[in-house]
Formats: sequence, structure tokens, C-alpha cells
Amino acid sequence: MPGKRRPRAAAPMAAEDELLLLQRQALAEEEADKTKREMLTRFLNDKLAKEKRSSTLNLHKLNAQWRAVLRDTKDKELRQDMEILSQTFERVMDCKDSVIESLATDLEEAEEQHAQALRSHLHNVDRLLQLQRCRLTCLEEGYDAQLEALKTEFEAERYKEAEGQRWHPLAVL
Repeated sequence: MPGKRRPRAAAPMAAEDELLLLQRQALAEEEADKTKREMLTRFLNDKLAKEKRSSTLNLHKLNAQWRAVLRDTKDKELRQDMEILSQTFERVMDCKDSVIESLATDLEEAEEQHAQALRSHLHNVDRLLQLQRCRLTCLEEGYDAQLEALKTEFEAERYKEAEGQRWHPLAVL
């Protein structure tokens, strides 16, 4: 009967072994599941990191392209503004040039009028000087005539006096 005991003893052992085997298999499956989950988590994290890098890179590319488009647009706007300002500047310069030419013409006319007024003034001053010389000459002639008349009268009186003294009876004394 010892042979019978063994199978009986082996049967509980086999059940325990089976249970242990099942537990080991369950543990192995759990570990395999855990490893799969970890691998899946790592894979998904790696994929997420790649996606983030890719998305960041694409965002940078997109921003660079957008900035290039904005630069081109701004360049066109600035060139157009520069053209408008250039044309405006040319118009202003033309206007100022015409004003300068007008002022130069006015200045020439004013200088001509000044020269004419100066000639007229000098002519009038010459006429006044000539008139004053004539008046002075007339006055000198009148003075000289009066002086001659006075001299003649004085000489006549003197002569009369001298003759009167000669004939005067008291004059002999």
C-alpha cells in the first residue's frame, strides 16, 4: 500500500503543484501584461515625444513661412509707400523750385525798379542842384548888382561930399 499512498500524496502535491504552476503562470502572464503595458506606455510616450518634436518643428516652419509672407507683404507695402513719398517729394520740390524761380523773377524786377527809382531820384537831385545853382547865381548877381549900386551910390555920395566940402565955406578953414 505504500504505492497507494504515494498517489494519494502525489495527488495533493500535484494539485498544489498545479496551483503553484497556475499561480506562476498567472504571475508570468501578469508580468508579461505589465511588460507589454510598460512597452506600450514607452512606445506611446516615445510616439508622443516624437509628435511634440514634430509639431514644434512644424510650428517653427509654419511661423518661418508666415513671417516670410509677412515680410514680403510689408516689403511691397514699404516700396509702395516709398514710391508715393518719392512722387510727393518730387511734386513738393517742383512746387518749391517754381516758387524760387518766381521769387528770383520778382527780385530781378524789384532790383530793376530800384535802379530806375534811383536813377529818377539822382536825376531829380541833379535838377534840384541845378535849380539851386541857378538861384544862387541869380542871388549872387542880385547881390553883385546891389553891391555895385551901393558902391555907386556910396561913391556918388562921397563924391558929392568931397565936392561939397570943397565948396563949403567952412571947409576951407
